[in-house]
Amino acid sequence: MRSSSSESKPEPDAAKPSPTSAEGFLANGSEQFHAMLATHLETSTGKAMPQVEIRFKDLSLAAEVTVANKDNELPTLFNHAKKSFMGFCKSSKRVVHKDILHTVSGVFKPATMTLLLGQPSSGKSSLMKMLAGRFPIEKNIQFGGDIQYNGSDRSEVLAQLPQLVAYMSQRDHHYPTLTVQETMEFAHQACGGSVVPERVLESMKHGTSEENAEALETLKALYEVYPDVVVRQLGLSICKDTIVGSAMLRGVSGGERKRVTIGEMEFGMKQVSLMDEISTGLDSAATFDIIKSQRSLAKYLKKTIVIALLQPSPEVFDLFDDVLVMNQGHVMYHGPCNQALAYFESLGFVCPPKRDVADFLLDLGTPQQLQYVSPLAAGSSVALPRYPGEYSALFQLSPMYREMMDHVDGPVHPLLLHDADHHMKAVPEFQNEFAKSTMQLVSRQMKVMLRNTAFVKTRAFMVVVMGLLYATTFYQVDPQLAQVMYGVIFQALLFLALGQVALLPAILDAREIFYKQRGAHFFRTLSFVLAQTITQVPFSVAEAVIFGTIIYWISGFVSDVGAFLVYELILLLTNILFASWFFFIAVASPDLHVAKPLSLVSVLLFVLFAGFIIVKTDIPDYFIWIYWINPISWGMRALSVNQYMASEFQVCEYNGVDYCKAYGGKTMGEVQLELFGMPTDTAWIGYCLAYMVAMYFAFVGMSFVALEYCRYEHGHGHGPSVASSPEDSSSSSLSHDHEPDKAAAYAQMPSTPVLGSHSDDSSVAVDIRGPTSVAAFIPVTLAFQNLHYFVPNPTKGEPDLELLKGVSGYALPGTVTALMGSSGAGKTTLMDVIAGRKTGGKIVGDILLNGYAASDLAIRRCTGYCEQMDIHCESATFREALTFSAMLRQSSDVPTPVKMAHVEECIRVLELHNVADAIVRGSSVEQMKRLTIGVELAAAPSVLFLDEPTSGLDARSAKIVMTGIRKIASTGRTVVCTIHQPSAEVFDMFD
Repeated sequence: MRSSSSESKPEPDAAKPSPTSAEGFLANGSEQFHAMLATHLETSTGKAMPQVEIRFKDLSLAAEVTVANKDNELPTLFNHAKKSFMGFCKSSKRVVHKDILHTVSGVFKPATMTLLLGQPSSGKSSLMKMLAGRFPIEKNIQFGGDIQYNGSDRSEVLAQLPQLVAYMSQRDHHYPTLTVQETMEFAHQACGGSVVPERVLESMKHGTSEENAEALETLKALYEVYPDVVVRQLGLSICKDTIVGSAMLRGVSGGERKRVTIGEMEFGMKQVSLMDEISTGLDSAATFDIIKSQRSLAKYLKKTIVIALLQPSPEVFDLFDDVLVMNQGHVMYHGPCNQALAYFESLGFVCPPKRDVADFLLDLGTPQQLQYVSPLAAGSSVALPRYPGEYSALFQLSPMYREMMDHVDGPVHPLLLHDADHHMKAVPEFQNEFAKSTMQLVSRQMKVMLRNTAFVKTRAFMVVVMGLLYATTFYQVDPQLAQVMYGVIFQALLFLALGQVALLPAILDAREIFYKQRGAHFFRTLSFVLAQTITQVPFSVAEAVIFGTIIYWISGFVSDVGAFLVYELILLLTNILFASWFFFIAVASPDLHVAKPLSLVSVLLFVLFAGFIIVKTDIPDYFIWIYWINPISWGMRALSVNQYMASEFQVCEYNGVDYCKAYGGKTMGEVQLELFGMPTDTAWIGYCLAYMVAMYFAFVGMSFVALEYCRYEHGHGHGPSVASSPEDSSSSSLSHDHEPDKAAAYAQMPSTPVLGSHSDDSSVAVDIRGPTSVAAFIPVTLAFQNLHYFVPNPTKGEPDLELLKGVSGYALPGTVTALMGSSGAGKTTLMDVIAGRKTGGKIVGDILLNGYAASDLAIRRCTGYCEQMDIHCESATFREALTFSAMLRQSSDVPTPVKMAHVEECIRVLELHNVADAIVRGSSVEQMKRLTIGVELAAAPSVLFLDEPTSGLDARSAKIVMTGIRKIASTGRTVVCTIHQPSAEVFDMFD
């Protein structure tokens, strides 16, 4: 198993690593490294490390949210246009007011680490984004309150904020074909690279000459190898040359990908780190090591660190100085961790001895808090707080809150004021010059495109084959058949133009990465746009040359080198122009559902009004403007003039026909051009070239504006992008009706919110009777013995890598087996091998089902596999997704009524009845996870594999999912499940 320790030990053969290498810096662990670095810097600068204190007072955030219909709308072109029209008309009937943050106040001090706890949709991410300057303030957002950094108002340092505050998102957006090391190297180069900033060098002159020289040497060495240092600190050394991967491309494990997300934002020597749910996919040991490393950064480098976690273990909780508890946008507590239990005990709530403190704090303000009421408080006449707003009101009356507000309103420390003037405001908005940043992006984009070998090879094959197909179909066209010659020209232009449509999905994926990195000021927007378009040029040149050469000479165009070069140039400009056009459509569209129809509509207009299908003279006057702005029509005119105005066709008599006599003195070429309303002046070639260049720059400018000022950043999946109507559900977050307390005979569990609800104040009684299975299945005992799995070594000549080394085990019907281990230990690999999901490599060993050797068919028929990624058709409802799976995957001899009954059983077992008829789009992470399980359960498997079903879930949601899994096992199925960071309550659900 690979180690997940964030403090990498030196290799045995490197007993004395260089003190200026990554191994040397970390030879004694992260804490000693940070202490050494702080000592050098403080000695040479003559003062403490730069610090940033964040104060926020009465911070409020609200939004005018569009209310969804009962049937949630898909993001189609029509619905998007309708929504925009409704917004233009300002229809008040479809908008409701939703509070995100309620007068939040507090302070995050330097050299401290604060834990941010809260249920999904409690406002944690919104608060962090506001403090990091990453929250998009749009016209429907109302923002109030004050935020200060070392006494400076947020507006004063907003441009420099990304260079001071690092924000690590919940989502792992990376280029999947880049390796871990390459991802880190780019982040390092974008944040200044190996060059120590001049302002830092100027400040390092306050020690002795020897101290200054040693500090300077250490700092320069650190800047050179910092990517290696980060990789080793995060325990990524073993996979640094592995591609990051994605949901559709296998790369590093989910936990390793999360560590890449953390490491990417570690560059730039920022003074504040805001880390949003960084433990998703990480095992408990890796989480502890990473948080401990952050603890060291706060202690020695005086960083201000705020970390939001979903299910922190007691050991991780104890590493923090302060804790901020949020629910529904209210601050229920903000103070020292070691005083939290005493504070809530004073309110009447006691944490049981075997309960994790973090889980206890998360349950307060929800129906789960009833189990924590102390006997003394239960018998008291004083009403206990029930809702987050009540907790917030009580906290604002506490001495702890008054002491905090005295600090918020008090004077700023002189050292912090000095740092504000001489450090914060002196930091440049971007670390690199425009040209350098653009070249870095060009280099990365070329690497990304060349690694998409499937696309490159397929495109090259298609260009050659289609070129030969067109050329041989129109072999040596007679120039007198003008309509055929125009058809060849039209098809050549159209083929190259349409080829760029395939780039839309890749551009939209890259846009998510752009939003993250542009928000961190890695580069300027224009640099990104230029890099995207510049890297298309080599591919466009290759396509135009290969395709154009085949068509030109085989189809019989005029035999003139000058005309051929003009032909190639126009094809090239057309290719580049349409690449920039479809790039603009992609970046300006909310998502692929809008981008594809827009691109197809534009293609339709380009085709119809190019002057070939409908000639210019037949186009109605009210559509003629489309003809004149159409790049293909300009290309048609230029290539037609280029062909027929050649000296070969500027003759009166051609093939026995006297054109001058028959057509009033016009040459053969002029006659053929006028047949389709084409001009006869060669100046139109120059006009075409100028127009295409101008339009290219226009599209680049439009793309820049779209990326710079229009953001379509998606939420984190805890709810839909629009709210449901209050009347749709009594548990809506917009409603204030709360259900009464249930009888003790029922198991209290949080309800699944109706689509659009984020409320934590309603509950349902979970039926604890054992479920009755409708669809027949055979209970299966799974056993595996001496499993070995080998894959080819990427290094040529080396022996195969052995990923599984003689693994044996079993799982019984009616049980839930936990498969645990550090991130990258091989848990998913083992399940993939058992479930027959590995298509490459060599598998050695025995897999038995009820004592018989398992065949591929038997494994496929009797097993279900829930992957870590929840990928579904978002246009289907939950019930439709389950029905689709049941109909296609259950045996054909099972009657349809039985299949439908089994679907209903899946809905009941997994508690999906509240959202059964809602579409998948906009569902919470926990609902999506249960749907993933339900889709596999609908196939009536005997064995169910689940890969980290609780990753990305808070303790409540994890318990909901695990309760569903436990009920599945009670039907007699065999359940094998990998899991990270289980709470004691969740862990007890395993056999």
